Amino acid sequence: MPLESDVAYGNLQNYKMYLRPNIHAHYGSSNAQKSTSSKHQQNVQNLLKIMSKNKSMTTWELAKTSVPDDMSKLREREKIYRRLLMGRKDKGKHSDGILDLGLVTKDGKSFKTGIADKYRLSLYGVLYCIDVLNFDRNEIDKIAEKYSRILPKVFGKWEYVKSKIGDRVYGIKFLANGLLADNPQIQVQPGIPFYELMSYVHIKYQRNFERISEDNLAEQISYWFYINLLYSPIQKDNVVITGIDYLNQVFDGDAELKKWFLVFFKESKKYYYERYNVLRKFEI
Repeated sequence: MPLESDVAYGNLQNYKMYLRPNIHAHYGSSNAQKSTSSKHQQNVQNLLKIMSKNKSMTTWELAKTSVPDDMSKLREREKIYRRLLMGRKDKGKHSDGILDLGLVTKDGKSFKTGIADKYRLSLYGVLYCIDVLNFDRNEIDKIAEKYSRILPKVFGKWEYVKSKIGDRVYGIKFLANGLLADNPQIQVQPGIPFYELMSYVHIKYQRNFERISEDNLAEQISYWFYINLLYSPIQKDNVVITGIDYLNQVFDGDAELKKWFLVFFKESKKYYYERYNVLRKFEI
């Protein structure tokens, strides 16, 4: 499932340090008041919101969702959306479009009335929408449904996982906010390998800082999502429900998902064992 765009997508550290701040500067952040946003930023956010609720669409199809009954306005709206996606050139100067900055990617072609590119949100476009557009839980459920194909181990399992752990699925908001949960100062219960596993997620993909395939980015996000369940136990009637309990609830009902995660877990144990042996054998 490679990206058709020529944009180089980096890993989650890249998203936190560079991509997210850059996108906020161009298209607005969650802290920005709508009244202070430029018309361009509002148009981009409106387009992304439409895309979050739909599968891959052409610019014509996107425009029809906004002005379905007015042909003259529809044509003008398609031109606006095309400029937003691809940028524009004025007097020899080029301004970036949403495609250039990595929020949207091409996703096949439509042959209904001639050949036209289809577009959808990239994984980072999905995170931006959750981060900035103040989506409620129903809207996050909808984006999970529409984008289950590009994040199969999270969005493809969304309703099942939610049936097991409830509102904890919406912890993906923390990732969208750029919180990678790799801080060693995070307090967790003794014996819970939250920091070790979360750190290894980022170590595993550290060579992909500048470029990563969408499949590998989906895997990194998926590992983050399930490891994040280990954090923040909830007190109920003086009974501590640990993150391990949440993971077991999910994995006990899905053998394929459990097998996938255990491969990662064993890989992380091997990594830390080898690092420990380096230290053990070193003498000063």
